[in-house]
Amino acid sequence: MRALPREGRYKILTACVTPRPIAWVTSCLPGGPVNAAPYSFFNVLGDAPPTIALGLLAHGEGRLKDTAVNIRATGEFVVNLVDAAHGAAMNLTCIDAPPEMSEAELAGLALAPAAQVAPPRIATAPASFECRVLYAIETGPHQTAVIAEVVHAHIDDALLLDRERLHIDTPAMDLIARMHGAGWYARQTDLFQMERPRWAERAGPDKA
Repeated sequence: MRALPREGRYKILTACVTPRPIAWVTSCLPGGPVNAAPYSFFNVLGDAPPTIALGLLAHGEGRLKDTAVNIRATGEFVVNLVDAAHGAAMNLTCIDAPPEMSEAELAGLALAPAAQVAPPRIATAPASFECRVLYAIETGPHQTAVIAEVVHAHIDDALLLDRERLHIDTPAMDLIARMHGAGWYARQTDLFQMERPRWAERAGPDKA
Protein backbone atom coordinates (compact mmCIF):
# COMPACT_ATOMS: atom_id res chain seq x y z
CA MET A 1 0.00 0.00 0.00
CA ARG A 2 2.83 2.44 0.77
CA ALA A 3 4.13 2.02 -2.77
CA LEU A 4 0.86 3.37 -4.19
CA PRO A 5 0.01 7.04 -4.60
CA ARG A 6 -2.45 8.51 -2.13
CA GLU A 7 -5.28 8.39 -4.67
CA GLY A 8 -4.73 4.67 -5.20
CA ARG A 9 -4.81 3.87 -1.50
CA TYR A 10 -8.00 5.90 -1.10
CA LYS A 11 -9.69 4.06 -3.99
CA ILE A 12 -8.90 0.64 -2.52
CA LEU A 13 -10.12 1.49 0.98
CA THR A 14 -13.30 3.25 -0.05
CA ALA A 15 -14.22 0.64 -2.66
CA CYS A 16 -13.90 -2.25 -0.18
CA VAL A 17 -14.99 -0.79 3.17
CA THR A 18 -18.67 -0.18 2.44
CA PRO A 19 -21.23 0.86 3.36
CA ARG A 20 -19.85 3.54 5.67
CA PRO A 21 -22.04 5.61 8.02
CA ILE A 22 -21.86 9.35 7.52
CA ALA A 23 -20.99 11.78 10.29
CA TRP A 24 -22.35 15.19 9.32
CA VAL A 25 -20.14 17.21 11.62
CA THR A 26 -20.97 20.69 12.87
CA SER A 27 -18.15 22.62 14.49
CA CYS A 28 -17.07 26.21 15.05
CA LEU A 29 -14.48 28.47 16.56
CA PRO A 30 -15.61 31.01 19.18
CA GLY A 31 -17.37 33.78 17.30
CA GLY A 32 -16.77 32.05 13.98
CA PRO A 33 -19.11 30.63 11.34
CA VAL A 34 -20.70 27.23 11.81
CA ASN A 35 -18.89 24.67 9.70
CA ALA A 36 -20.88 21.67 8.48
CA ALA A 37 -19.17 18.85 6.60
CA PRO A 38 -19.81 15.13 6.04
CA TYR A 39 -17.24 12.44 6.88
CA SER A 40 -17.60 8.74 6.11
CA PHE A 41 -14.46 7.62 7.91
CA PHE A 42 -16.61 7.31 11.02
CA ASN A 43 -17.93 4.69 13.41
CA VAL A 44 -18.77 3.83 17.01
CA LEU A 45 -16.02 2.32 19.20
CA GLY A 46 -17.57 1.56 22.58
CA ASP A 47 -20.24 2.33 25.16
CA ALA A 48 -18.39 2.80 28.46
CA PRO A 49 -17.92 5.65 27.86
CA PRO A 50 -19.90 6.00 24.63
CA THR A 51 -17.14 6.56 22.12
CA ILE A 52 -16.94 7.36 18.41
CA ALA A 53 -14.04 7.59 15.98
CA LEU A 54 -13.73 10.14 13.21
CA GLY A 55 -11.08 10.19 10.49
CA LEU A 56 -10.27 13.66 9.17
CA LEU A 57 -8.26 13.56 5.95
CA ALA A 58 -6.10 16.32 4.53
CA HIS A 59 -7.63 19.13 2.50
CA GLY A 60 -6.92 18.98 -1.22
CA GLU A 61 -4.78 22.09 -0.77
CA GLY A 62 -2.46 20.19 1.58
CA ARG A 63 -3.72 21.66 4.83
CA LEU A 64 -6.08 20.74 7.63
CA LYS A 65 -9.76 20.87 6.77
CA ASP A 66 -11.87 23.46 8.60
CA THR A 67 -13.52 20.75 10.70
CA ALA A 68 -10.14 19.49 11.90
CA VAL A 69 -8.98 23.04 12.72
CA ASN A 70 -12.14 23.69 14.75
CA ILE A 71 -12.04 20.37 16.61
CA ARG A 72 -8.37 20.67 17.48
CA ALA A 73 -8.89 24.21 18.78
CA THR A 74 -12.04 23.59 20.83
CA GLY A 75 -12.21 19.83 21.52
CA GLU A 76 -15.93 19.84 20.74
CA PHE A 77 -18.20 18.98 17.81
CA VAL A 78 -21.57 17.45 16.96
CA VAL A 79 -22.12 14.39 14.78
CA ASN A 80 -25.45 14.59 12.97
CA LEU A 81 -26.72 11.50 11.15
CA VAL A 82 -27.89 11.87 7.57
CA ASP A 83 -31.24 10.63 6.29
CA ALA A 84 -32.31 10.53 2.66
CA ALA A 85 -34.30 13.74 3.05
CA HIS A 86 -31.08 15.60 3.88
CA GLY A 87 -28.99 13.99 1.14
CA ALA A 88 -28.88 17.03 -1.15
CA ALA A 89 -28.09 19.43 1.70
CA MET A 90 -25.37 17.12 2.98
CA ASN A 91 -23.86 16.92 -0.49
CA LEU A 92 -23.86 20.70 -0.77
CA THR A 93 -21.81 20.98 2.42
CA CYS A 94 -19.07 18.95 0.70
CA ILE A 95 -18.27 22.11 -1.24
CA ASP A 96 -14.73 23.50 -1.05
CA ALA A 97 -15.87 26.75 0.55
CA PRO A 98 -13.34 29.14 2.13
CA PRO A 99 -12.95 28.94 5.93
CA GLU A 100 -14.94 32.13 6.52
CA MET A 101 -18.01 30.66 4.78
CA SER A 102 -20.64 28.80 6.80
CA GLU A 103 -21.68 25.65 4.95
CA ALA A 104 -24.62 25.39 7.34
CA GLU A 105 -25.87 28.76 6.16
CA LEU A 106 -25.11 27.96 2.53
CA ALA A 107 -27.21 24.78 2.73
CA GLY A 108 -30.02 26.53 4.62
CA LEU A 109 -29.75 24.20 7.60
CA ALA A 110 -31.90 24.79 10.67
CA LEU A 111 -29.59 24.80 13.68
CA ALA A 112 -30.42 24.32 17.35
CA PRO A 113 -28.27 24.90 20.44
CA ALA A 114 -26.49 21.86 21.82
CA ALA A 115 -26.98 20.93 25.47
CA GLN A 116 -23.35 20.43 26.55
CA VAL A 117 -21.05 21.64 23.76
CA ALA A 118 -20.64 24.97 21.99
CA PRO A 119 -21.26 23.96 18.35
CA PRO A 120 -24.94 23.74 17.41
CA ARG A 121 -26.63 20.62 16.10
CA ILE A 122 -28.68 20.28 12.92
CA ALA A 123 -32.20 20.56 14.30
CA THR A 124 -33.86 18.45 11.60
CA ALA A 125 -31.38 15.55 11.66
CA PRO A 126 -32.91 12.25 12.86
CA ALA A 127 -30.20 11.96 15.52
CA SER A 128 -27.29 14.05 16.76
CA PHE A 129 -24.42 13.24 19.11
CA GLU A 130 -22.65 15.97 21.05
CA CYS A 131 -18.99 14.99 21.35
CA ARG A 132 -15.89 15.95 23.32
CA VAL A 133 -12.45 14.84 22.20
CA LEU A 134 -10.67 12.17 24.22
CA TYR A 135 -7.70 11.77 21.87
CA ALA A 136 -6.61 13.37 18.60
CA ILE A 137 -3.92 11.31 16.89
CA GLU A 138 -1.89 12.60 13.98
CA THR A 139 -1.81 9.68 11.55
CA GLY A 140 -0.18 11.51 8.65
CA PRO A 141 0.47 14.96 7.18
CA HIS A 142 -2.66 17.01 7.94
CA GLN A 143 -4.53 13.77 8.75
CA THR A 144 -6.10 13.22 12.16
CA ALA A 145 -7.95 10.38 13.88
CA VAL A 146 -10.30 11.77 16.52
CA ILE A 147 -11.62 9.59 19.33
CA ALA A 148 -14.39 11.33 21.23
CA GLU A 149 -16.94 10.72 23.96
CA VAL A 150 -20.61 11.22 23.19
CA VAL A 151 -21.77 13.43 26.06
CA HIS A 152 -25.34 14.02 24.89
CA ALA A 153 -27.63 12.39 22.32
CA HIS A 154 -30.65 13.82 20.54
CA ILE A 155 -33.18 11.49 18.87
CA ASP A 156 -36.22 12.66 16.93
CA ASP A 157 -39.29 11.91 19.09
CA ALA A 158 -41.06 10.38 16.08
CA LEU A 159 -38.40 7.66 15.96
CA LEU A 160 -38.83 6.49 19.55
CA LEU A 161 -40.82 3.26 19.72
CA ASP A 162 -40.41 2.93 23.49
CA ARG A 163 -38.91 5.88 25.34
CA GLU A 164 -38.38 4.03 28.63
CA ARG A 165 -36.62 1.04 27.02
CA LEU A 166 -34.80 3.25 24.49
CA HIS A 167 -36.12 1.31 21.51
CA ILE A 168 -35.54 3.31 18.32
CA ASP A 169 -37.16 2.71 14.94
CA THR A 170 -33.90 2.46 13.03
CA PRO A 171 -35.43 1.61 9.60
CA ALA A 172 -37.64 4.71 9.92
CA MET A 173 -34.53 6.86 10.27
CA ASP A 174 -33.93 6.24 6.56
CA LEU A 175 -30.21 6.80 6.93
CA ILE A 176 -27.95 6.85 3.90
CA ALA A 177 -24.41 5.50 3.76
CA ARG A 178 -21.34 6.18 1.68
CA MET A 179 -20.40 3.66 -0.98
CA HIS A 180 -17.64 3.25 -3.56
CA GLY A 181 -16.41 5.85 -6.03
CA ALA A 182 -17.36 9.48 -6.45
CA GLY A 183 -20.89 10.34 -5.47
CA TRP A 184 -22.20 6.83 -4.70
CA TYR A 185 -24.49 6.32 -1.69
CA ALA A 186 -26.75 3.56 -0.39
CA ARG A 187 -30.09 3.35 1.40
CA GLN A 188 -30.81 0.84 4.17
CA THR A 189 -33.70 -0.84 2.41
CA ASP A 190 -32.49 -4.42 1.89
CA LEU A 191 -32.22 -5.87 5.39
CA PHE A 192 -31.90 -9.39 6.75
CA GLN A 193 -31.49 -10.77 10.26
CA MET A 194 -29.29 -13.51 11.74
CA GLU A 195 -29.44 -14.50 15.40
CA ARG A 196 -26.13 -14.57 17.23
CA PRO A 197 -25.20 -18.20 18.05
CA ARG A 198 -24.80 -19.35 21.66
CA TRP A 199 -22.17 -21.91 22.60
CA ALA A 200 -24.40 -23.60 25.16
CA GLU A 201 -27.07 -24.28 22.52
CA ARG A 202 -24.55 -25.48 19.91
CA ALA A 203 -22.43 -27.69 22.16
CA GLY A 204 -25.29 -29.26 24.10
CA PRO A 205 -25.74 -29.61 27.88
CA ASP A 206 -22.85 -32.08 28.25
CA LYS A 207 -20.23 -29.66 26.82
CA ALA A 208 -21.54 -26.24 27.79
